[in-house]
Formats: sequence, C-alpha cells, structure tokens
Amino acid sequence: MNAEPQTRVLPADPAAIETASACLAAGGLVAFPTETVYGLGADATQGEAVARLYAAKGRPAFNPLISHVAGLEAARTLARFNPDAEQLAGAFWPGPLTLVLPKQPDCPVSDLATAGLDSIALRIPAQRTARALLTAFGKPVVAPSANRSGHVSPTDAKHVLADLRGRIDLILDDGPCPVGVESTIVGLLGEPTLLRPGGLPRADIERVLGRPLRTPDRTVDEDAPLAPGMLASHYAPRATMRLNVREPREGEALLAFGPAPAFAGPVLNLSPSGDLVEAAAKLFSHLRRLDAAGVKAIAVMPVPNEGLGEAINDRLARAAAPKA
Repeated sequence: MNAEPQTRVLPADPAAIETASACLAAGGLVAFPTETVYGLGADATQGEAVARLYAAKGRPAFNPLISHVAGLEAARTLARFNPDAEQLAGAFWPGPLTLVLPKQPDCPVSDLATAGLDSIALRIPAQRTARALLTAFGKPVVAPSANRSGHVSPTDAKHVLADLRGRIDLILDDGPCPVGVESTIVGLLGEPTLLRPGGLPRADIERVLGRPLRTPDRTVDEDAPLAPGMLASHYAPRATMRLNVREPREGEALLAFGPAPAFAGPVLNLSPSGDLVEAAAKLFSHLRRLDAAGVKAIAVMPVPNEGLGEAINDRLARAAAPKA
C-alpha cells in the first residue's frame, strides 16, 4: 500500500481504531499517539511495510526499531525475559519504558525491523488509543516517532500532518501527548544499561533494580535503540563481501539486484524487478540465508544510491567492512 494522496486524519474513536488496524494489516502506515510522542506505526512482521516506514521518514540508515505490543504475554512471545526484565516490566509496563532483550528463536518481527540483530526493543505503551490499536491489531507494531528524520518529535496530530502529509496513510488524533519526551531505553543484554534517558527517570528504575544502571559511552536518539557506537556491529555475515560487482567470481555466492547475470554459484536476489522497497525488506534475511548456507564469499550487485538504496548501501558497506 502506498501513501494516499491526502493523508487522512481521524478522531481516535472505535471506528477509527478498526480502520487503522485494517490499514496496518494491509501494509499501511498509521500515526498514533502514545503517552510520550506520536509514533509512526507499521506491521512489525511485514518487512515491506517496515521498508515503507523508513522511506516515509527519510531515515538515513536501517537502525533497529522499537516494537510495541498490547501486553506482557505478547512481549514474552517476542523476547526472552530474565529476572531484571520481569521486575522492570512488572513495575513500569504499561508506560514510557523500552527494554532491549534477546529475541526468541521464533520471533516473527522482520529482520529489517531489528536491523538483523539477535535482540529486540520492546515497549507496552499506556496511552488509551495506542493500547486500543495494539489490542485490535493483535501483532507487534514498530513505531518510531512520526516525523521526518532529524525533525523535532511530534506531540500532537497537527505536528505529524505538517511533517508527513501525503507520505503516510492515516493519523489517529487523540490530542496532545502528556509526557512529551521519548521513552527511556534500558538494555538488558548483560548488566542493565541506560541506553537513552526519557520519560521514566533513572532513579525510579534503579530503585526497582536495587542497583545503579550502567551508562554506555554515548546514548542514543529516539530511532536507535542501541548506542551509535554499536552501529558498526549490526548484523554482518561471516563471509567476505565484494560490493558493486557486475561479474561474480567462481567460489562466490551472488546477492543480486534486478536482472542477474548467468552464474553457476548460489544466487539470492534482493528484487528481480529492481524494487528498492522489496530489496530493503529482504536485505538482512538474504544475508542470513547466505550465512546459514556457509558461503565463504559474497558478491553484491550494484544497488542505486537513491531513496531506500542509500540505506541499503549503508548497511552493505557496514557488512563488508573488515572484521576486527
């Protein structure tokens, strides 16, 4: 589903919630309020819907996104909860807290939404419209702030419309957001770590944990649940990679884009038709498939450096960087 010529704005009543749920199911983009800021929602399990979200925001790179769910039971199907996670979830969910946790092996969230990582950022929002939409939809929804990348985060439906008119399908208007700053992000992949200060104070979290939160060298912006210093560690295959290849060599696997040359080795195509949305949706899953097949070297065909192609090339360049 492409963005409609005129983005609809609907008051957040039960009929609008059902309309928004159907829009998400069809791969559309829906802005909705949370207690922190308005989020731009897409079905987290549909890679192409997530790719359209990146395109609508004009995001410069594929950073991991926060997946929003309606309740703790749904969250446990996506991530593994240790005692710290259970304690924080019990104390602060629903609310302005995001937890970064190890993914469940069968987590249905698309690889594009998690930037190919084995972790996932999760939140249960408290705002009534957000909870009603997540309950009606019944699947995880990725929802970074509903603004163009680099712009001020929106706390009112009119802010969303000013930034994303004609780029998204629907806005649910339920007035201003009461908190007005993004959720606090805590990483639980080791010692509890404050990855981003936000709407839940550090002191409240530390009081529940009974110990201080670790602080990384740098914190993150609202669209990157992991610290910027970790971006180069986003998923990369074990194989060596050559980029912008027209003629693959013997012994390589080919990651194609558009019409592929005749080649006897393994071939996976990001998009035979040259569709950048399809290519973005398949990027991490194709790299994982080649990794699982045990290939030693991957030749990557050129991808146009425009639109989502810029982000695809950014991730390919990171994946091809020399291993430390």
